[in-house]
Amino acid sequence: MLLLERFRPGWGWLEIAALAVYAAWLTPKMLDPDRARIWRPRFWRLFSLVFFGQLVLGLWADSRFLMTGTLHLPIPALIIAGPVFRMTLSFMPILFFATVLLVGPAWCSHLCYIGAWDDLASRARQPHPLLRWRKSVRVAILAGIVATAWVFRLAGVSGVVATVTAGLFGAAGVVMMAFWSRRSGQMAHCVTFCPIGLIAGLLGRLNPFRLKIEAGCTDCLACRRFCRYDALTPEDIARRRPGLSCTLCGDCLSGCPSGMFSIRFPGLTPRTARTLFVVLAVSLHAVFLGLARI
Repeated sequence: MLLLERFRPGWGWLEIAALAVYAAWLTPKMLDPDRARIWRPRFWRLFSLVFFGQLVLGLWADSRFLMTGTLHLPIPALIIAGPVFRMTLSFMPILFFATVLLVGPAWCSHLCYIGAWDDLASRARQPHPLLRWRKSVRVAILAGIVATAWVFRLAGVSGVVATVTAGLFGAAGVVMMAFWSRRSGQMAHCVTFCPIGLIAGLLGRLNPFRLKIEAGCTDCLACRRFCRYDALTPEDIARRRPGLSCTLCGDCLSGCPSGMFSIRFPGLTPRTARTLFVVLAVSLHAVFLGLARI
């Protein structure tokens, strides 16, 4: 599973040591909320670059960079559509659900190989509210993805046709990033188009990590300038809890002038809870960075 091990058997421990040093270097930067808002997008983009770099190298240089199996395009929707189409459990769903178990919806703000693109596109301008019907659209897209994969299986559709269909869906997502995310300043692809984002948000409710808005919040709405997941609408702030699209990115922690936002975990102080969350998120990032494409 380690990339270096594929090229130099027995050298995997060197990669593990290097990743551990890298994670130890990154963790203090992420523990400071002001610095985390700068460093999270940086290490996220690094992972995406390594992930897709392996794809390019695998196609053009050495097949050892490539994953194995069928219907494994790097499109998040296939995490759920692939197993439905094949009726077999693959590596990616296991990896995804394990991540949600550990850090909740933070998959969508720290670890998704496509999400880093949407984040980059959204930073072209300050966030603006998204259309209210986007919540219904994302539910419909998730249902449509599952239904399409199931119908394709029942109809005996070939893997080639299924792969092309998945590729077109992924291309539509990239177009959405280029236009809607850039114009809205919000990660419109992640909170409207991506079915895995909805699954991460729903299952993330089972995870004990929570973003807490304190009762002393002054309703100044300054935090909205920092949330690119459309999770801090005036209604959400009035209820004193973020919306379902919150991914625990943490950008609002440094964006609140009154310090009314914190990461919570049962039985821990806010400081300890955030430390635990950062250590887990950075550790997962380092592990993902070292994994070969399975």
